[in-house]
Amino acid sequence: MDDSEIERYARHLVLRQVGGAGQARLRGAKVLVVGAGGLGAPLLMYLAAAGVGTIGVVDDDTVALSNLQRQIVHMTRAIGEAKTESAARTLAQINPHVHVVEHRERLGAHNARALVSGYDVVADGCDNFETRFCINDACYFEKKVLVSGALAQFDGQLATFKAHVARDSGGHYPCYRCLFPAPPPPGSVQNCAEAGILGAVAGVIGTLQATEVLKEILGIGDTLAGKLLIYDALGARMRTVKLKADPACALCGDTRTIMDVR
Repeated sequence: MDDSEIERYARHLVLRQVGGAGQARLRGAKVLVVGAGGLGAPLLMYLAAAGVGTIGVVDDDTVALSNLQRQIVHMTRAIGEAKTESAARTLAQINPHVHVVEHRERLGAHNARALVSGYDVVADGCDNFETRFCINDACYFEKKVLVSGALAQFDGQLATFKAHVARDSGGHYPCYRCLFPAPPPPGSVQNCAEAGILGAVAGVIGTLQATEVLKEILGIGDTLAGKLLIYDALGARMRTVKLKADPACALCGDTRTIMDVR
């Protein structure tokens, strides 16, 4: 690190759990963020500020005025621009040492494994179940850690999935399909545009998501693998529940039936 980087990361360097070695790990890490929206916005900004060396951004959408209430990585002048382009510009202003890779496309079964394979950790900030299941399956097959967040009006959820990793007590951690075996029927769950979302709730969960990504890179603290964190903004409550791997899971169970991303 040069003198400017030492000053930039000074508050990390004095942390016993991070220090120079940890900052070097952050600089060498590659994180893929799926979605530059409500969750992806604060997540991307904190990863860049922390000095994560390579950040991939997957999004095929453009910035709309209605996004700005919660998607703080985008400025008003970016309306009409590709979200990946807008996000990359903001991240460069936060930290010019970070390399941002724009994936201006929609993640699906046709490209999920190819996108995921080039990164160390994947952060899911998407807003639909089809993409969420594709990300989960791709991360399982490519043996990548997945940090997944979700939002609903005044609530949020966060979990880390790494079913490819054995637990100390035997067996393995659950995957997303252990929690939700299959996507809900189309139209049965409202998205943010239909149900609404308090913008700051996205900031809370996106920031927590960034924290979990950094912890996974640094190898510090307790992982959220095997746990689900639930945030209730109106009640000012946060709780964590345990998740177990499902032996009957179609992806990571004893009699696996899913052999590729779908």
